[in-house]
Amino acid sequence: MVERVTSKTNSTLQTVKKLITSRKYRYERRAFVADGTKLVAEALRWGIRIETLILADGVDFPVPDGVRALRVPESLMRDVSRMETPQGVLALCRMPEQEPVKLSPGCLILDGIQDPGNLGTILRTADAFEIPVVLADGCADPWSEKTVRASMGAVFRNLPRQLSSEAIRAACLAQGIPLCVTALSDRAEDIRTVPIQTCAVVIGSEGRGVSPAFLAAADRAAIIPMSPRCESLNAAVAATVVLWRLREARER
Repeated sequence: MVERVTSKTNSTLQTVKKLITSRKYRYERRAFVADGTKLVAEALRWGIRIETLILADGVDFPVPDGVRALRVPESLMRDVSRMETPQGVLALCRMPEQEPVKLSPGCLILDGIQDPGNLGTILRTADAFEIPVVLADGCADPWSEKTVRASMGAVFRNLPRQLSSEAIRAACLAQGIPLCVTALSDRAEDIRTVPIQTCAVVIGSEGRGVSPAFLAAADRAAIIPMSPRCESLNAAVAATVVLWRLREARER
């Protein structure tokens, strides 16, 4: 049975709002929000547990067995959703449990990627190329509403893995996986000449680049060749180049 809700003060709607705005609350409650018809359908397809489905008036969406459903006026959906034009379907989902992280050669390490849009785009691209990604310290929350939306459901298909920068460096050292940072330095090599498939490759934020700790621990440094008049690439664009190179090197 679908419940009718017409008040902004409804406790479930307040929970959804807080999950959208508070990273701390998302991890305390182990829950997140998926907003939009395609995202909710992808969450269901890939086994994400949905606690509550919220539907706007006039929107038809199948309610799975055992899932609580609320029907709200369009005005309430616009109040809760962060989309400019809400699609009328929003889900309160359980955050999947993270399995133990095991690093592997040919993986991508994201260091301080703070923009949710950039992070979501990188996760989407990595999923397309089937490259494992590990989020180090300082990254945006992969379960924020903006990141989930930018990933177009990639977070459901290839669950984000998070590990401290210190743990990543220690694991690479213990497993004999070279660390390769993408950074401009005297020792930086053209990325086309680096045996990148043997390394864990670190990409830093657009603003500050790779953190000093990763720079100090790096075995190699790589650069993406570009016109000298260009200072840098957007982090998501740089990651796409690296991900393509990882895929290409792996398939040789």
